[in-house]
Amino acid sequence: MKPRILVIDDEPAIRDSLKMVLEYEGYEVMQAATGDEGVKLVERESPDLVFLDIKMPGMDGMEVLQKLKHMVENTPIVVFSGHGTINAAVEATRLGAFDFIEKPLDTNRLMVIVRNAVDTRRLKSENKSYRRDAEKKYQIVGDSPSLAVVRSAIHKAAPTSATVLIWGESGVGKELVARAIHRDSLRRDGAFVQVNCAAIPDELIESELFGHEKGSFTGATDRQIGKFEQADKGTIFLDEVGDMSLKTQAKVLRVLQEQELERLGSNRIIKVDVRVIAATNKNLEQEIDRHTFREDLFYRLNVVPIHVPALRDRRDDIPALVRHFADLFARDNNFHRKTFTAAAMERLKQQHWRGNIRELRNFVERLMIMTSAEPIDARDIPDGGAIRGDAPMLAGPGGVVVARESPAWMEAVTLQEFKSGSERAYLVARLREHGWNISKTAEVIDTPRSNLYKKLEQYQISQEKDAN
Repeated sequence: MKPRILVIDDEPAIRDSLKMVLEYEGYEVMQAATGDEGVKLVERESPDLVFLDIKMPGMDGMEVLQKLKHMVENTPIVVFSGHGTINAAVEATRLGAFDFIEKPLDTNRLMVIVRNAVDTRRLKSENKSYRRDAEKKYQIVGDSPSLAVVRSAIHKAAPTSATVLIWGESGVGKELVARAIHRDSLRRDGAFVQVNCAAIPDELIESELFGHEKGSFTGATDRQIGKFEQADKGTIFLDEVGDMSLKTQAKVLRVLQEQELERLGSNRIIKVDVRVIAATNKNLEQEIDRHTFREDLFYRLNVVPIHVPALRDRRDDIPALVRHFADLFARDNNFHRKTFTAAAMERLKQQHWRGNIRELRNFVERLMIMTSAEPIDARDIPDGGAIRGDAPMLAGPGGVVVARESPAWMEAVTLQEFKSGSERAYLVARLREHGWNISKTAEVIDTPRSNLYKKLEQYQISQEKDAN
């Protein structure tokens, strides 16, 4: 589809000249002889670019510009200026015009401006589309009373700069709450920087959070900017904050209190303006009693506590979640979007989702892939979370589908053999499910990537040997 350009100018010669040049270059051109006519055309046709004369009888260019900026957020507006209107053109760009071009028109400069403006419009539209997709991906789904309490807390906390502590079981959606707070805050245009404190080894977490200078330790071949600096003017999300060492906790406390930090290997104090949102699946008050979490840091983090309920406490949200995950999977994988019968939804509502929403999402994706039925019915969802398919399968630990060729845990004699065999089968099933992507699998099963690598070595799991 050709980009469409609207020319608003009271001089017919200018309009016709532009129409000829732009159509020759492959653009579709519309014309308006007055400001009022131009405003109506923009409202009706939504052009990709507007050329606007500053000096016109009736509604002049400045008045038209102010009206259009309220009507079309992403449409670039280029103003024409004669010798007597240069200052007005400069003022127009200050008020939001994309650029200005002097009369008589220079064709080369004209085409450069057109290409830049059309590209800018396209990029803004794509960015808006990506944002919509991201917002859908991180959407909080459900209308249960317990979730309404969470939404109310987000609404109250978001506009402030208060530190927020989100707590709840693993897989309940604490990250979604953190992103919602950032998205609705005054820092929404700043960065949202996420740190999984449980996934970073103790010896590296300080470098990740605060950065380091070149040569500050073995392997520090370059300067690294830490996550707190990256989040300046934005939000940092410290996920699984209860897994930080006491030494790191002390440094985080300083950033919270003073809004300043030092990179490893440097004595220079760096000021930062960061909002901190933390999350944990641990009872931090119990961790304080065990002397594994600082009491003063807890009180600094726990300014606004938000509890995210487990899925078992909001079962009525499961049908909406299932439809949401099915839509996302179909869109992201160009997959046929399967539907679920009322009986299937009821069966899913009765299942025990120990892994909460994360487990439900994985199970919905597995249903979409492995079930040939359409629509998916209750008979396709046996108790225990297994999926009926053509190949003989078993419901392994946590409802994970594993192939019958798992002699280690089927034929186990001792309890230890059963534990080892079932854990191996579980990991192989998860790795297969996620295309042997180590990072994705570690995230889904909620374990540090380093720990997953250790398990692969311990059980001698490899893609070559266990792919099928």
